[in-house]
Amino acid sequence: MIKRIFVEKKKGLRHSADKIKSDVEGVLGIQATFVRVFLRYDVEGLEGEDFDRAVTSVFSEPPVDNVYFESLPLVDAEWIYSEYLPGQYDQRADSAAQCVQMLTLGARPLIRCATVYAFGGITAVQREKISSYLINPVEARPASAEKPETLRQVYDEPQPPRMVEGFVDFDEDRMKKFHAENGFAMSVADLLFVQAHFRSQLRNPTETELKVIDTYW
Repeated sequence: MIKRIFVEKKKGLRHSADKIKSDVEGVLGIQATFVRVFLRYDVEGLEGEDFDRAVTSVFSEPPVDNVYFESLPLVDAEWIYSEYLPGQYDQRADSAAQCVQMLTLGARPLIRCATVYAFGGITAVQREKISSYLINPVEARPASAEKPETLRQVYDEPQPPRMVEGFVDFDEDRMKKFHAENGFAMSVADLLFVQAHFRSQLRNPTETELKVIDTYW
């Protein structure tokens, strides 16, 4: 069962929200009546007294934080939800899981984090503009407001790497076309050098091999 909590700094300590409000006004020219920032934790594998202890010793600091369980307080606002992309390291979630494990001396729970922003006095169009500003697509994505059924990740079995058929036999014109089609960082001359290597190996490369070589060339 997944438990969901939201953590927000108490009034007078919401420096992050104040800075975002200032940045949105200064950079985007959007005047919000207020900005509130919540950290959302979805927790699976933590129950009873262990969960209650973790709320006040891992997920929040009672003197400075307000905690909301399962749902946010009703606020007339435009909402933005942001989470790390799959595969990106979430230090907050990992640290929380480690701390909970040390606290309970049990199994490490599954934890997923998201940042939730509430903007007052803006339109849906302005919300989208702010969302593009706040969420860096290189590392994050918009998150769902819905609670998932499980935090366990299920991945498809990887397929065998695809061979680049005929690579060792490409003439220079065909190599130029192949280079343009795949957007390599290395030059056509570099690809010809790589071709010579695979000719010496008496085989064609895989797509993965060429991408790795291109990345570290």
